[in-house]
Amino acid sequence: MIIESLLDTDLYKFSMMQVVLHQYPAAQVEYRFKCRNPGIDLVPYIDDIRTELTALCQLRFTPDELLYLRSWRFLKSDFVDFLDLFHLNEKYVEITPSASGNGEIEIRIRGPWLHTILFEVPLLAIVNEVYFRHVSAGLELSEGRRRLQKKIALLRDTPDYGGCRIADYGTRRRYSRAWQREVVTTLRDGLGTQLTGTSNVLLARDLGLTPLGTLAHEYLQAHQALGPRLRDSQVAALEAWAKEYRGDLGIALSDVYGFSAFLRDFDMYFCKLFDGTRHDSGEPFDWGERMLAHYQANRVDPRSKVLVFSDGLDIPKVMQLYAHFRGRCLLAFGVGTNLTNDVGPTPLNIVIKMTRCNGQPVAKLSDSPGKDMCDDEAYVTYLRQVFEIPAKPAV
Repeated sequence: MIIESLLDTDLYKFSMMQVVLHQYPAAQVEYRFKCRNPGIDLVPYIDDIRTELTALCQLRFTPDELLYLRSWRFLKSDFVDFLDLFHLNEKYVEITPSASGNGEIEIRIRGPWLHTILFEVPLLAIVNEVYFRHVSAGLELSEGRRRLQKKIALLRDTPDYGGCRIADYGTRRRYSRAWQREVVTTLRDGLGTQLTGTSNVLLARDLGLTPLGTLAHEYLQAHQALGPRLRDSQVAALEAWAKEYRGDLGIALSDVYGFSAFLRDFDMYFCKLFDGTRHDSGEPFDWGERMLAHYQANRVDPRSKVLVFSDGLDIPKVMQLYAHFRGRCLLAFGVGTNLTNDVGPTPLNIVIKMTRCNGQPVAKLSDSPGKDMCDDEAYVTYLRQVFEIPAKPAV
């Protein structure tokens, strides 16, 4: 059994789920799976994935787990009471071979947002672990341990980088559950305060670390169908978040409509209201410079704000970004696949993204090639027009 606890997921799933319970309990959504690696044949593993899905749907939150969740200041008692009754339902998930017959698989999740939001992270972890159990059976992890120790030494022992801190963001694409636990334990013991925490709630609890995370792309995407009008959907999403958390969990995600559209909406009010912003696509140095200039233009001292970098980072890139921006703002770095799936075999680049909400298409328009995901091209064209996003050049 790959997933043994419903806490084995990322913090932002719980923070978003609370907003859904309080503000959008009737919303209906659809998510779809995509493997971005070419030539990966996942069809032979469908039965194993389904078996793990069935086991996942038997889990319930335990009294100790609920007590841990109640200890967080930003989770309200009625939400934890709801989790006491909650379980994932297999009827909302369909897993089939792709009709194209090319080895790809279709994973489609459809149902109430409140009852489907927790599927994404454990399902991705299941697909990863099932796949690597088969293609790298018997793999000796000594190479992964060697690489991990090299990363720790680089960050810990390089002069003038004692203030450079990282967090584990690697649950969704980990090599295995056991390997992520070993990685985070090793990071904790090797880096000390240079490890700020982990996005994985179970590991945070078990290893005495800080759970980290705020919101993800799906939250802003859903507001394309929930907001007062499409052009105001990003503003509506940020205002709904502020209404829920009243200053807590104040990191805004900047790349659902492209960075330029984000800056147009992230006015002086939001600059002052939110603690910082998170980068997850596009060129990070340019993003950081533009974000700092935007704060200054809105009469906010950038040194009081956090820039969170989380897009495909490795330790050398973290250190480059730290050297470039330190002293000019507060900095945070979330490192995912390079920590939890760097053991030898090529990691899977897999995602599960929301594609519809309340029967309407929703989309993410990324600043990085290949990160867009929508099943309605006409809607993407319309969305670009509404948010004044130039069409990407034909390849």
